[in-house]
Amino acid sequence: MPFPKPEGMSDRGEILKRMADNVVIGDEDAVRKAAEDWAALVQAGKEKAFVGIVDGLAAGMKVVGDKYEAKEYFLPEVLLSADAMYAGLNVLIPLIPKKDVGASGTIVIGVVEGDIHDIGKNIVKAMLTAAGYNVIDKGRDVPTKDFVEEAKRSQAQVVALSTMMSPTLLSMKAVEESLEKEGMKDKTKTIIGGGTVTEEFQKRIKADSYGKDAVDAVDKVKQLIDQVMKAVEMMKKKEEGA
Repeated sequence: MPFPKPEGMSDRGEILKRMADNVVIGDEDAVRKAAEDWAALVQAGKEKAFVGIVDGLAAGMKVVGDKYEAKEYFLPEVLLSADAMYAGLNVLIPLIPKKDVGASGTIVIGVVEGDIHDIGKNIVKAMLTAAGYNVIDKGRDVPTKDFVEEAKRSQAQVVALSTMMSPTLLSMKAVEESLEKEGMKDKTKTIIGGGTVTEEFQKRIKADSYGKDAVDAVDKVKQLIDQVMKAVEMMKKKEEGA
């Protein structure tokens, strides 16, 4: 649907600020309106939808996450902000263009065992889905064996793990070790992300990639799937030539 050009509010910075600020206070209607104003700029070819998601909606949720960690916000406030963010996502996600050749691949995504913070995971899931991938969402507080079993069942090319808490970082390591033990690492790659996750930790546990934010995560997932597809193709050629 076409969105009307925002009246007197065409400044990109002002719209992004409205999105972020109203996510922080949990004003669902105001976030939706700001997202629609951004959508009008997207449809006019002046902006991109994912910029609104990252610099508007996700930026607001980062503030909410910081307030939650500082005990300035509690679960009711976080849930209100999450609902406001989803109202904006519902407007902007459909405007993210599909890959030119059509995305292919399966990703198993979830928050690792011991953590229930799933807002960041949901943003990444929404963007991967919009990009055309088959995304299997295992939810939050997911046991290690569930990730491994689902990856095996679905023949997923990527397992995406999220956590916001330091104590649950070891759950990421457990998934990595389990996939290795099952001999799945040739055809199933891993990407990790979340508030407490770093690139240094990714290298330490030998995960295949690290997503610093939602946009970066989508780009890294594409790279991982390309790696797996190329490796599978090479194996097929070797088998045919044998």
